[in-house]
Order: sequence, then C-alpha cells, then structure tokens
Amino acid sequence: MHMRTTLDLDEKLVATAMKVTGVATKTSLIHLALEEIIRKANVKALLDFGGKIKIDNDVASSRGRS
Repeated sequence: MHMRTTLDLDEKLVATAMKVTGVATKTSLIHLALEEIIRKANVKALLDFGGKIKIDNDVASSRGRS
C-alpha cells in the first residue's frame, strides 16, 4: 500500500543523501531512510535483550557427549 504526501525537505540534505547512497529518486531515498530507521530500532531492541535471557543448556550432553 502506498500513500501520497507532500513534504518540505531541505534540498541540500536530500541532494547529499542521494549522492552518498546512490539512490536516484526522492521516493526511493525516503523509503531507504524509513527502512534504516526501522532496522536500527530492531537492532537496538535486540541489543537491549543482552544478558537478560538465561539459557541453561549443556551443549555437551545435548550432543551426546556426557
């Protein structure tokens, strides 16, 4: 599903972002930026789990190496 909208964007910022990413259209640039925001949020959520899950797993015995 797509949504048409009007945005007021800084032209220099858009031009620089398009240059450094190699993206050819403003629409593609906005999609890339939104995907990156979501990716970073997901990575942060995973990192926030660090050390909070305790797994009692004896790898040797699970592989039959008691």
